[in-house]
Amino acid sequence: MAWIYALLIFAAGAIVGAFAARLGNKSLKQQKELKKDLDKSKYELEQYRQELVDHFACSSELLDNIAKDYSKLYEHMAKTSSELMPNLPDQDNPFARRISTLEAVTDTGDIQDQPRDYANGATGLLKDEPEKVEEPKAS
Repeated sequence: MAWIYALLIFAAGAIVGAFAARLGNKSLKQQKELKKDLDKSKYELEQYRQELVDHFACSSELLDNIAKDYSKLYEHMAKTSSELMPNLPDQDNPFARRISTLEAVTDTGDIQDQPRDYANGATGLLKDEPEKVEEPKAS
C-alpha cells in the first residue's frame, strides 16, 4: 500500500513539475522576445535621433545661408538707394536710418566637402602594382 501512495505522489509531482516547466519556458521565451523587441526599438530610436541631428545640421546651414543672403540684399538695397536717389530726403528713404549701422557681410569661404570613406576603383592592396586612383573633379 505504501508503494501505491509513493507512486501516486511521484506521478502527481511529475505532472506538477511538467506543468511548471512548461509555464517557465513560455515566460522565458516571452522574455527573449521582449528583449529582442527592446533592442530593435533602441536601434530604431538611435537611427531616428541620428536623422534628427542630420536634419537640424542641414537646417542650420540653410538658415545661415538665408541670413547671409538677406544681409547682402539689405546692404545692396541700402547702398543703391542712396546712390540712385541722392536727393531723396532721409525720412523718405527706408534704408537711411540703418545705413550707418550696417555691417559688411563677410563670407567664411567655401565649405569643404567631407572626406570620402571609400576609394574609386581598385586600390591595389592585393596586387603587385597598385593602380593610380583618380580623384573626382569638383564641379
